[in-house]
Amino acid sequence: MAKDQMNGSEILIKALQDQGVEVVFGYPGGAVLPIYDAIFQQNKLRHILVRQEGGAVHAAEGYARSTGKVGCVLVTSGPGATNAVTGLLDAMLDSIPLVCLTGQVPTHLIGNDAFQEADTTGITRPCTKHNYLVKDINDLARVVHEAFYVASSGRPGPVVIDLPKDILMALGDYLPPNKVAHKSYNPRIKGDTAIIKEAVKMLAGAKKPIIYAGGGVINSGPGASQLLAQLAHITGAPVTLTLMGLGAFPASDKQFLGMLGMHGNYEANMAMHDCDVMLCVGARFDDRITGRLDAFSPNSKKIHIDIDPSSINKSVAVDLPIIGDVGHVLEDMIKIWKTSQAKLNDKALKSWWKEIDGWRAKNCLSYRDDAKIIMPQYAIQRLYEKTKDRKDVFITTEVGQHQMWAAQYYKFEKPNHLMTSGGLGTMGYGLPSAMGVQVAHPDALVIDISGEASALMNIQEMSTIAQYRLPVKVFIINNQYMGMVRQWQELLHGSRYSESYMESLPDFVKLAESFGAKGLRATKPDELDGVIDEMIASDTSVIVDVCVAQEENVFPMIPSGAAHNEMLFGDEDKVAKPVSEDGMVLV
Repeated sequence: MAKDQMNGSEILIKALQDQGVEVVFGYPGGAVLPIYDAIFQQNKLRHILVRQEGGAVHAAEGYARSTGKVGCVLVTSGPGATNAVTGLLDAMLDSIPLVCLTGQVPTHLIGNDAFQEADTTGITRPCTKHNYLVKDINDLARVVHEAFYVASSGRPGPVVIDLPKDILMALGDYLPPNKVAHKSYNPRIKGDTAIIKEAVKMLAGAKKPIIYAGGGVINSGPGASQLLAQLAHITGAPVTLTLMGLGAFPASDKQFLGMLGMHGNYEANMAMHDCDVMLCVGARFDDRITGRLDAFSPNSKKIHIDIDPSSINKSVAVDLPIIGDVGHVLEDMIKIWKTSQAKLNDKALKSWWKEIDGWRAKNCLSYRDDAKIIMPQYAIQRLYEKTKDRKDVFITTEVGQHQMWAAQYYKFEKPNHLMTSGGLGTMGYGLPSAMGVQVAHPDALVIDISGEASALMNIQEMSTIAQYRLPVKVFIINNQYMGMVRQWQELLHGSRYSESYMESLPDFVKLAESFGAKGLRATKPDELDGVIDEMIASDTSVIVDVCVAQEENVFPMIPSGAAHNEMLFGDEDKVAKPVSEDGMVLV
């Protein structure tokens, strides 16, 4: 009946509340003013006003990644929606569950090039898991509930709901979540028992096994990380993680080989190259991991566990695919391993670890010591040492050299504590992401490890941080270059530093103070510890400008188009020419 009906904006807010949404990151505009009016008239749903829509999506990503919940974004039509696109693709490639609400012109104006109109569903179709354009008020509640289901189930990802203004103002009936069932999307959770038994048999017969795990372990929930550790310990196999998987297995565990891939540890990459059985758990064999495909782990049998069938055999042909949630599959593997009394060959395993220890002895993460200038690796090591014993520390990163140094030198013991842009490599991700993490964990220490170039990509979000008094810490590794671009220019383009030098940087200390934050600077190694201590002790937001060696490179490194056993270890190793087949290099 009419008296029981709500308008579209009220239905939307009610649906969000019933989905357990506590925080929405957004920016108002004409098309979504009815939603903002509904937000004003309630006090259960908190809204965080960002300074640009891209920042809203990255903040929601940080919130989602650190909590395991679905992040929620609200933007207006036209430029509001298009500004969100980069964040949506970032979430898509890194499997982050988001629901992004976009305003749209009234339905009768769609297609007329109306003011602030954009084909949002068309634009976002390639960079979202699914999207909706709501044209009937009676579909609204169902669509919202469906969107949260799609975003969070199976391989997580972003979902867009495009909301015409007339729908937001129309009257309709509310449909609760328990009345909604998705008929066509039902991801497979349990793996096939017979195939899991075969995987156990294959793993037990290995002489040189390796467990290669990724972000899918974290997405499956904290229990999956515990199961991964349990499987590793009962088998005795070494474990390596992708960038997105860091924290899924404790860095302090003696079976951990470190991160693998382009800037991964020597021992991890060599073990991947020489293994005879590889168990891939919740990873997707992306190009930063595999190196040259025809030389990737050439003598191994490959088992691939993934909830997303489209990830199986997409890049690398595997011998045994297991489709299912990695947590459930790992649980079954452990049960079958124990009941079948499976066991690796002790002599072969001991020999394998001896070989791995030989690679470890190379100490691939060593770097030159300098008493006069701060080495970037040293800065991250000291940050880790100063924060490792704190109860809860969350690290976000931007993208570039500092991101790789953070992955190499900051040791993650738990899942959901590293937020970084892996698949898309989005500069400007770290600051708004840290903002979202801090909103989710108000009492935690949240640090954005940044580069000076990336820091400026979304520096406007310092205003949001000031408005909500979020004690986010920004730790800038400042080498006055777009560091990774400069590194590739040095190695592959004859040190022709085309447009990679940053000669007009702001004074980051004064910039921090202009936003009401604390600004600190370290220029010498003996200043670093004191600056880090002061940063940690501050109950306000802080920007730390760490002036580091300008032309230090990230090593070890697999050049683009090379194999795992063709790593570079230092500046003495030079790449004479681009090595990819088409002459192009992906940085």
